Amino acid sequence: MISSLFIAHGAPNMIYDDNKYTQYLKDYSKSIPKPKGIIIFSAHWESNTQLIGTSSPYSMIYDFYGFEDKLYKENYTASSNLDLANRIKRLLDINNIRSKFDDKRGIDHGAWSVLKLMYPTIDVPVVAMSVNPFLSNSNQYDIGKALEPLKEDDILIIGSGGIVHNLREVDYYSNSITPWAKEFNNWIENTILELNKDKLFNYENLAPNANLAVPRNEHFIPLLIAMGAGDNNKMPEHLIGAYQFGNLALDIWRFN
Repeated sequence: MISSLFIAHGAPNMIYDDNKYTQYLKDYSKSIPKPKGIIIFSAHWESNTQLIGTSSPYSMIYDFYGFEDKLYKENYTASSNLDLANRIKRLLDINNIRSKFDDKRGIDHGAWSVLKLMYPTIDVPVVAMSVNPFLSNSNQYDIGKALEPLKEDDILIIGSGGIVHNLREVDYYSNSITPWAKEFNNWIENTILELNKDKLFNYENLAPNANLAVPRNEHFIPLLIAMGAGDNNKMPEHLIGAYQFGNLALDIWRFN
């Protein structure tokens, strides 16, 4: 069995960084069994119905602006798998979660930047998944819970987003952590480790600086999905935490 992960994907050019966070991602993938398939929920693919990517291969989506030219020439050859996609849909159907296949969309940087660091050459199927920002927090968790059985077959479930993600507040020249971001992220960490789902689901009203840290929920959703795919009886693990640009949180959580 492979534990589900929440991974903050950070800025797209993070793939060129050589730091503790990027090195952790590279090393982590070597420390676990090779997955038989990967399911990755990207904050950069929003839809009002759960979409399941079935493109083979995926085209590259460069959904960012103002970065170095070489980033727009990056390639990551990944393909979906209809058998795995069908298993995903069946599990969602059983749990009354509406979903549809999508054979047109490529793979965005919320997915390929993480996978490129972890698995530079990919030879297992990758099923890209959208996030639905219109569902409740508990419903997001339920999506992950519905897919939990796939972990028993060594399918790696990843939620790719960011716990603190407010691009209007980032400071590209900052070398310090913005206090409001740290306060919010610490609250999230403590709440997860308390195993207090109800409190976490109400973070918008209970967490300090929630409006600043999560102005829109699309980057927070993958955390809830990855957590849902974990085992309620096992303690989550905050594997590493860092920040970019003052307040863009970089966290990896493992849900066993």
